[in-house]
Amino acid sequence: MNSSIEENYLKALFMLSGTKGEATVNEVSRFLDIKMPTVNSMMKRLSEKGLVIHENYKPLKLTDKGKLEAALVVRKHRLTEMYLVEKMGFGWEEVHHIAEQIEHIHAPEFFNKMDELLGYPTVDPHGSPIPSKEGTVSTQPYLKLSDYQVGDQVELMAVGQSSASLLKYLNTRELALGVVISIDAVESFDRSMHVSYSGRTSIVLTSLVCDSLLVRRIDS
Repeated sequence: MNSSIEENYLKALFMLSGTKGEATVNEVSRFLDIKMPTVNSMMKRLSEKGLVIHENYKPLKLTDKGKLEAALVVRKHRLTEMYLVEKMGFGWEEVHHIAEQIEHIHAPEFFNKMDELLGYPTVDPHGSPIPSKEGTVSTQPYLKLSDYQVGDQVELMAVGQSSASLLKYLNTRELALGVVISIDAVESFDRSMHVSYSGRTSIVLTSLVCDSLLVRRIDS
């Protein structure tokens, strides 16, 4: 059984690897805000446990066993977030730090029951995919809002980075998953967008916000 600290490292490497399948020690260090020598030491330990491929001067890679272990931690985290929002009435900006603690519970039956009570969701409250019990993760073919143009109409499907500050900002703008957004204008200077949605018009979203919103085009 892995410790909660080891699980945090596995999850970080899983999140950073993405489609590349690898990440550097420096990336993990910055992601976790932990000094590189400490990260290196942990990677050696995880390598000895058969969870990480750790070679000098080469990017880090999760082994198949490591990918499964990491995916299951992510699964527990995202199921917990969904349960907190759907069953307990928490806001989507409130659940991350709670899920960070619950994700380290080693009781599969607990999370299986949670999954059942939720009706087997495929995404969390932020639109991120929930890994299956086998560790598989569905791909999301969504683009950023900033990738679209004037006249396009899109549906908000996920939030690329779910920091509490961004989610609180989206709350003030009444932007939530499922909202249909029309792009009215794009500023050439800073790529900020003027959008309309849910009866609101001429709402300005900065390029930073537009880069954080993952959407799908609605064909007219």
